[in-house]
Amino acid sequence: MAHRILVINPGSTSTKIAIFEGDKQIYKETLRHSSEVISSYPNISSQKDFRYEAIVKALETAGVGVETLDAVMGRGGLVKPNRAGSYMVNEKMISDLSNAVYGEHASNLGAILADTIARQANVKNGNDACKAYIADPVTVDELSDLARMTGHPKFPKQSVFHALNSRAVVRRHAKECGKRPDEMNVIVAHLGGGVSISLHEKGMTTDVNDALNGEGPFSPERTGGVTALTMAKMCFSGEYTYDQIKRMIVGEGGAVAHLGTNDFFKVEDDYKAGDPATIRFVDSLAYHVAKSIGGLAAAVSGKVDAIILTGGIAYYKHLCDMIAERVGFLAPVVHYPGEDEMQALAECAEMVLNGETSARIYE
Repeated sequence: MAHRILVINPGSTSTKIAIFEGDKQIYKETLRHSSEVISSYPNISSQKDFRYEAIVKALETAGVGVETLDAVMGRGGLVKPNRAGSYMVNEKMISDLSNAVYGEHASNLGAILADTIARQANVKNGNDACKAYIADPVTVDELSDLARMTGHPKFPKQSVFHALNSRAVVRRHAKECGKRPDEMNVIVAHLGGGVSISLHEKGMTTDVNDALNGEGPFSPERTGGVTALTMAKMCFSGEYTYDQIKRMIVGEGGAVAHLGTNDFFKVEDDYKAGDPATIRFVDSLAYHVAKSIGGLAAAVSGKVDAIILTGGIAYYKHLCDMIAERVGFLAPVVHYPGEDEMQALAECAEMVLNGETSARIYE
């Protein structure tokens, strides 16, 4: 039986919504919000009513009543680090997200909006059948003890990565191979504005670079790993503020710093045109991604069933070919370019509703 699922993915100045019946998307829309309106709110959680009204209005215009929904799946925000999977939205989660206990981000509204709409559906139906969920937020943490340890206890390793898409492509590849994710060791390189390279060991993400906070390869917008003492010297030079250094690491690093753009279509064009700086950057990016993949292969003694290249810049075939040339001796290299977050979220909800998986409890 196909269930009707509303998926909500809040961004900084937009809210993406979609209706799925099983794995088939029957409606989608991106609700645009002006920066002036968004900036008028003191924090993310205070935008709830504004965004809720925009969603309800869009659904009414499309002729979709909330009472027809079987579930509402919100994009997972910055929640307490937990195991991967789907989580039923509860009061503890709402409180943590509303108060930005683990950080403030537009995606924090995903669970809050999903819960609000599911409650409204249940009021109209006179029951509590419609549930609200989130799935595979960026804070998924299944690191092994060996991976978590660093050279100093004051610098604990964190797990922050593209969990939703990375796990979705592992499920997809396992299905195509006639296997379950817990029967395979897969390395996923998500190539986007940030680069996260994760080891999925028998269904658990046991190692991954902290793609948000400066670990791993550089990317279109991020500096990646740099020499620690060089960074410390810069921090204490008096020449830069904390915010300036943070932007160097996240937002203004990588291709932005070297080439003046984060537009990888332009980067690809400049590479084909023979621009020396672009060629050096792209070749080096492929080198560093491949090196990171090799490191994770060593973590499982080379027992890797597949290497998956995914994310927005995985559409750049030449880059992927250069990576595959370096790591193809380890395992077959598979390409799933792009990042279909809405489909992945709907898939997670359908698995819960069909009984394939159970929703976890957020504590």
